Amino acid sequence: MSTGPGEGADGAEVRGVRSVLVLTNPAAASGHAARAAGPAVARLREHGIDVTTATGTDPADSLRLAREAVGSGVDALVVVGGDGMISLALQAVTETDLPLGVVPAGTGNDLAREYGLPLGDPRAAADVIAAGRVLRVDTGRIETADGAGRYFGSVLAIGFDSLVSDRANRMTRPRGRLKYHLAMLAELASLRPLPFRLVLDDGREIRQDLTMASVGNTRSYGGGMRICPDADPRDGLLDLTLVAALPRAKLVRFFPTVFRGTHVRQSAVSTHRSATVRIESDGINAYADGDLAGPLPAVARVVPRSLSLLVPH
Repeated sequence: MSTGPGEGADGAEVRGVRSVLVLTNPAAASGHAARAAGPAVARLREHGIDVTTATGTDPADSLRLAREAVGSGVDALVVVGGDGMISLALQAVTETDLPLGVVPAGTGNDLAREYGLPLGDPRAAADVIAAGRVLRVDTGRIETADGAGRYFGSVLAIGFDSLVSDRANRMTRPRGRLKYHLAMLAELASLRPLPFRLVLDDGREIRQDLTMASVGNTRSYGGGMRICPDADPRDGLLDLTLVAALPRAKLVRFFPTVFRGTHVRQSAVSTHRSATVRIESDGINAYADGDLAGPLPAVARVVPRSLSLLVPH
């Protein structure tokens, strides 16, 4: 276990990790998080770390527990779960000095993949936490038309993919990925151009019919779709990927290229960088890290170096 101070070439700081709160989402990835928590906790204790464990009864209860960890005297908050659980933790620890440790145990694991955290190996993830290497990274924050605000670590999704999420959330069955696949097919059948107005921090105004718009702090969402392939979570900017209105057949061929990040070479795609962006489109919701953020219009902004994240060497 690392206990001495130090700083790496990338600005990472090594801190002593002597006590942690481990917060688990038992529902993540059909119970995979609950199974990953045991080996992770055992490994942390092998490092001599004092571990307190907690499981929220629902997202609101988990958020309460995460917020209680801030200022409680622990050296880190550790979450076991996927991007949804990390997103919840961000609402508690962003813009504080409490480091966040992650034991990836979700379906997509996009944020964990971005920072090179061990996937499928909870003991190795625990080793990263015990080493105490803290990197300050950017987050995004969105303020929506209903007055709500939330932080996001990876991607803000607006347009076709948010309509798919809206539809999937209204469906009671089937469960899991199949529900989203069926929702996507239904939205493809009713595909239409979406009029957008975006205003960037330099005053540029973009008025365009779009299929989708994405605002990235990091590169990927949806389990490895590199929608903002050049996003850098330490540059103090958000990356925007705008996809012009596409016919149904072209959109179906478009999605495979997103996994490779080559979609940005297509003429229908434009990219921009901005510290803030105002987004307007009637009847559209925004989703941050896969969770509903609220209705447009909204303002998204980068919050530079606002998250202390425990990362590998």
